[in-house]
Amino acid sequence: MAHNVIAEAKRCLNCKNPLCRKGCPINTPIPLMISSFLNGDIKEAGKMLFENNPLSAVCSVVCNHGDQCQGHCIRGLKGEPVEVSTIENFISSHYLDNPEFDKAPPNGIKVAVVGAGPAGITIAVKMAQLGYDVTMFESKSEIGGVLRYGIPEFRLPKTVIDKYDTLLRKLGVKIKFNVTIGKAFGVEELFRDGFKAISIGTGVTWPIALNIKGETLGHVHYGVHYLERPEVYRLGDSVIVIGAGNVAMDAARTALRRGVKDVKIVVRSDRYTASKEEKEYAEIEGAQFIFNKAPVEITDEGVVFADTVCDENHRIISVSDKPELMRADSVLICVSQRPSNLILTQTEGLEINERGLARINEDGSTSRPGLFASGDVVRGAKTVVEAAETSKRVAFAMDNYLKNLKQ
Repeated sequence: MAHNVIAEAKRCLNCKNPLCRKGCPINTPIPLMISSFLNGDIKEAGKMLFENNPLSAVCSVVCNHGDQCQGHCIRGLKGEPVEVSTIENFISSHYLDNPEFDKAPPNGIKVAVVGAGPAGITIAVKMAQLGYDVTMFESKSEIGGVLRYGIPEFRLPKTVIDKYDTLLRKLGVKIKFNVTIGKAFGVEELFRDGFKAISIGTGVTWPIALNIKGETLGHVHYGVHYLERPEVYRLGDSVIVIGAGNVAMDAARTALRRGVKDVKIVVRSDRYTASKEEKEYAEIEGAQFIFNKAPVEITDEGVVFADTVCDENHRIISVSDKPELMRADSVLICVSQRPSNLILTQTEGLEINERGLARINEDGSTSRPGLFASGDVVRGAKTVVEAAETSKRVAFAMDNYLKNLKQ
């Protein structure tokens, strides 16, 4: 593998105006990273990646590289683009095994990070590096959030996430597991106990319902719940997956890998919203795609769908009045997610928008002084790299806030 990575790295043209970097949501210094690697300094290359994006080892695996870095590579105009993801993964994985990070002296200022998913990990790393006394509050028994409980093992090995637990502890971050802010205590108690700034990065973990008859039946499940513990589900031989995003693809592929013989991914409109790569993987692994079908009712035998017609903008303009039953043993609903609203609705002075997401200023600060938010709880269900990018900016905004608070 090392030989292939080196050979791939040598294909990089080291462009003066690197389009690959412009295509990356977090502006990864790709040519510089590759140059350091080829010059024999893999530690410097790894550190460069980590300082820019603490989740580089994850993003190198789960990002939609075809639309981002690799999709913008100049070599792709007349041939195959440089496989940036392969190079980045090799370097960042090596770095994560033996990290050497810069860390400012402790300043004694307490910071709380609510949620240990992509947003929380990014902020915790950055704030700890800046010298803050960081405590993370995680509602589950392990860190990772969607990385651990929403992305299947075959796409992102849990061993990668475990390395971040080790990294956080090396940075001095304290982690309180099985704590949901808004139950035993909330934001007020955190401020009371001396935390000078708090970031909310709880993600969007609550499924959005179809709100149709039959949704509460025993053979109907939500994709985000299924992906968390697929081994406890008994889906039968046939499954209908309702949805068109990456969660739907992951749920379908997981079901197939766990022995379901017939998996249909049914989409309301005439297009899918998942990445092209994930759609192709689901298809090649055996999932059947059926478009222009709107679910009307779920029965014990399956799902009743009505045919739809879309305009040129893929918007549904008409629905058939003659629905038909599509039979299946189980149904997985994967239409989207929304944030857990405990901390959002129980925090005095915190404004939320019409979608139930935290309303923030440009720097990530909320309407409540000292309270910041980032990741999916602000923007809805987005990508890991987008959560890392916004969270990195929010960490620096928290640092500025705290420095001004001291004066």
